[in-house]
Parts: sequence; structure tokens; C-alpha cells
Amino acid sequence: MREVPALTIGSIVDMAGVARAKVMPAGRTGVFEKAGAGVSPSWNVFCSDDRIAFTDSFSVVGDLRLRIDRSDLRDLGGGVSWAPATLHEQDGATAAVCTRSALTAVVARLAADGLEARVGHEIEFTLFGDACNGAWSAYGLGAVLLREDFLKDLLRNAERAQLHIEQVHAEYGPDQFEISIAPATPVQAADLVILARILISRTARAHGLAASFSPIPTVGGAGNGAHQHFSLISGGRPVFSGGGQDYGMTDEGSSALGGILSHLTEFTAVFASSPLSGLRLRPDNWSGAYVCWGLENREAALRFCTESPSNPHGANAEVKIIDPSANPYLATAAVLGLSQIGIDNAAPLPPEIVVNPSTLTEAERDERGVTRVPTDLGEIVQKFNSSSVAREIFGESIIEAMVSVKGAEQETFSQMDEATTVERLRYTWS
Repeated sequence: MREVPALTIGSIVDMAGVARAKVMPAGRTGVFEKAGAGVSPSWNVFCSDDRIAFTDSFSVVGDLRLRIDRSDLRDLGGGVSWAPATLHEQDGATAAVCTRSALTAVVARLAADGLEARVGHEIEFTLFGDACNGAWSAYGLGAVLLREDFLKDLLRNAERAQLHIEQVHAEYGPDQFEISIAPATPVQAADLVILARILISRTARAHGLAASFSPIPTVGGAGNGAHQHFSLISGGRPVFSGGGQDYGMTDEGSSALGGILSHLTEFTAVFASSPLSGLRLRPDNWSGAYVCWGLENREAALRFCTESPSNPHGANAEVKIIDPSANPYLATAAVLGLSQIGIDNAAPLPPEIVVNPSTLTEAERDERGVTRVPTDLGEIVQKFNSSSVAREIFGESIIEAMVSVKGAEQETFSQMDEATTVERLRYTWS
């Protein structure tokens, strides 16, 4: 017998990367779609610890509407459905601070230049609850079998919700897993990140577990990443294959990667700026701690994956520094916006780094222009706030909200030790 929907959930993602939601009875889904649910402008300046970083524009005064599109609804099971939401003014106009709409705008600008993108996400998470009692080996068969009931239910739940998980495996850390989501259009792909986290968390709870998407879920433990793969098509042809540049890249493909690398440090605030992100971005941690690129180089911030029989989705690039605290809409908008700027300006691609950058001497890294991704939150905020490119991609409202949130987080968490911060934020992004 088919379940009758009881609850309709609509959610956005804020500047701290936290999903925040409103719920209506399923019978009022039409209201959720047309009028929306009221939210305070202060929703846009919540910090990761729920402190509110008020600004002149974002305060307790005013009202925004959180609206869904019923065609986006996904069945979560148990009479619950979910859809991604957008933020609107009371007159129906899109709010300038809406992060999902910011990505939609970037996609439209790409289309105006004859470009389209596909994006695929990898999501890492750590399970807490009944301990694996040392019966864990990184990427191990036994580790998968230890949680086979959880994994079977997760895949069943994903199928019902039309989330296409291509693979799942045990990761490096104890009770850590990674799923890979099939590529999709940019906005849909970001939506699927939130859907996947919902399904992982609900399935974990059904098994007496809790899922953490924190960049650092345990002190000294393996970090969780949220790597983003993307490909571009220009005039109907892929830009990362079929050309005369490195590994078959076209001139446009090479410039797209050059655009990302030339502005990467300005956008760390978008990719990896939680109070825990800097702890994950360390060398020899496969987190992409160095600003460089390389073919299948997992220590480079930008890993290139060439076209081959083993790569059914074709050539693509992976941005490795992104972690689960990032707003996936803003992270994707940054990746694609920087790619377009790189193409427009024929940005040069630096020479490839073919080794682990940490094995190079400091002098060798200086000679090759390889720098560290910034990890100090104060520096990260300053670079983002002073970036004209960030303003070009996002506009003033998002910049204002992000800078306020990240500045407040820096002020709060710089006073805390690592253990306290890890404990406080373990489930913030779940």
C-alpha cells in the first residue's frame, strides 16, 4: 500500500554550509510552492555554532519567503518528502542572497557563452554509535561487510528518492565511508548533495548510528572531504578532451583550470572555511593542500582525470579542497564562475606537478609557483572580502553575509582548543 505523504520539507543552505528548513503538512504543499514559508533575513547570517552574525542588511527586521517547486519533491519514505528551496522577497522576486539562485545565475551566464557543465560529487562521512571495535581496515572488504545492513538500506532509500549512487566504499578512517553520486546539471547536482546527506543521516539513525559530515569528526582522525568533479562542453564539444593541450585538453579547457588556480586562494572562504577546515587541509592527507594541478595527483588542489576506457563520464577535473562544510551551491558557482573567467581571459595553466608537492623542497615549490592553500580563517576572510572576482560571481549581498559569518566564527573559535571545537561541530552539517 502506497504511503500517504504527511510532511513536506523545504531547505536552503546558509553561509556556514548548514541546511536550514521549514516544514508544512503535505496538504499545504501548494502554499509552500506559491506563497512560501516566512523566514527572518537573519537566517543568512547564522554561524556554524548557531550564533547570529547580524549586519545592517541581515537583522531581525524584515521577512523573506522560502519557496519550493513541487516538481523537485523527493520521497524520503515514512510519509516525508523533501525539496530544495529558494529564497524570495515578499513580492516574489528572487532574494539577492539566495545561494541556489546564485548558482542558477552562473549557469545562465555559461549558457550565454555557449558553455554547459556537468557536476558530480563525492561525499565522505563518518558513523558514530556502536564502535567497530578495531575491526576496520582502510578501504577494506571487512569494513564494508561490517556495515552491510546500513549500506543496503542506504542504497534502497536512495533508489526510492531517485538518488543515483554509483559506488560506495569504506574510507581511510574508522567507520568512514564515501559515496559517489552520478553527474548531473550543476543545480541538480548541488541539490543531490543535500538529498544524499538527508538519506545518509536518516538511514544511520534507523540503525542506531549518527552520521557526521564534519571536516574533522575526531581529533587526529581522518577528515571528511566533499570533492567536486566537473566537466564543460563548449559548442557541443568537451573542453577537457579532443584538444592539443596537456592530456588532450582544448585551449578552453586549459584556461578553465588556469582560472580556478589563479583565484583559488580568494575562494577558500567558499570551499573550506569552517573552524575545522584548516585542520583537514594538511599535506599528505589527500585533501589538496597545495595550489597546483596534476594528472591523478591526489595531493594537488586540482586533480585532472583524463578521458580513458576506465572513465565512463569522460575527462573531468576534481576540486579536492572542498569539504562538507561548504555550501554546495556556492562552491559549484565558484568553480564554474572561475572556469568561465579563465576561458574569457585565456588564463594560462601553470606547469603540471607530477609528484607529491610535499616532497619538493621549499625552494623547488617557490620556483614552480606552488603555494599552500590558506588555512588561517582571518586570512581566508580577508582574501575573499577583497576579491573583485568574488563580487563579480556572487554580488554584494552574499559577500556581506559570508564575510560576517566567517568573521564571527573566527572570533569565536580562535578562543577554543581543537578538542572542544571538534566536539562542538561534529554534527553541525548532518
